[in-house]
Amino acid sequence: MLASVTLMIRPAAFGYNGETAANNFFQPRIQPGDSEKVQQSALQEFDNMTRMLKSNGLDVLIIDDTPLPRKPSAVFPNNWLATSPEGKLFIFPMHAPNRRTEKRDDIIQRLLQQFIVADFQDWSEFETEGYFLEGTGSMVIDHENKIIYACLSPRTSLPVLQKFAERNGYQAITFLAKDKNGKYIYHTNVLMCIGEGFAVLCAEAIDEEWERIAVTQLLESTGHEIIRISFDQLHFFAGNMLQLKNRSGSKLLVMSGAAYNALSEEQKQILSVYTELLPVDIPVIEKTEGGSVRCMMAEIFLARRPEPI
Repeated sequence: MLASVTLMIRPAAFGYNGETAANNFFQPRIQPGDSEKVQQSALQEFDNMTRMLKSNGLDVLIIDDTPLPRKPSAVFPNNWLATSPEGKLFIFPMHAPNRRTEKRDDIIQRLLQQFIVADFQDWSEFETEGYFLEGTGSMVIDHENKIIYACLSPRTSLPVLQKFAERNGYQAITFLAKDKNGKYIYHTNVLMCIGEGFAVLCAEAIDEEWERIAVTQLLESTGHEIIRISFDQLHFFAGNMLQLKNRSGSKLLVMSGAAYNALSEEQKQILSVYTELLPVDIPVIEKTEGGSVRCMMAEIFLARRPEPI
């Protein structure tokens, strides 16, 4: 099941976020230079990306970030907001305190006004208990087969994941994953992506062999050809992709330019059997915040409300 509408937040104060750097090895450990220059570069990358998505027949709901309070990671709404093909709207508990301010009531109200929401679930209360589940960063969801793949980490807590899966009728498949330096991977969508007929997976990142076998067998048994990526490709965000469907029904796999360049020609050819590849360059966003294109897009599966006559 592919979305054709994405919600994206145009940043007002993009920059290095020290609160998220502690468990995101993609982020630099020192703050980059001039913050205004970084913000302007990020804006340019964001605008180029949304233009490219729209020119390829995708519907993008762009919402401007508010300048205050300062939200350096606001460009990644998929961590706090998600929807499902059943018409559900979810709000999630966030690990970093300054990311909790991204959850704006006006955005939620806009979605409720423009789309049909059958069920609204706010899981934020788990923040007070120290449990977190950062949306489609923490969970790579196979809606077709009602399966959640989740790499446990400080940002993905088992108690809330289990409750979420049980309430919404999903089977949760959990595992631990490490990068090539032995550091635990903070978000599942860094190491895998599920599309129609295929899955991109850094299998060697899954720590335990039995979990690695279980994940790969389940992906294959649910009809996915696995395109395996290496640790080095993972570090270029080759696992952080999102497949969407445009107005014409064409399937597009959105990825960063860095991810595209990291793929081998053989991998590109296999992916091209299933989907058109759509690379977009976002080097400043990737290097500053340690997130890539999939994190920038919150899929909106909800049906639009009819226009008033």
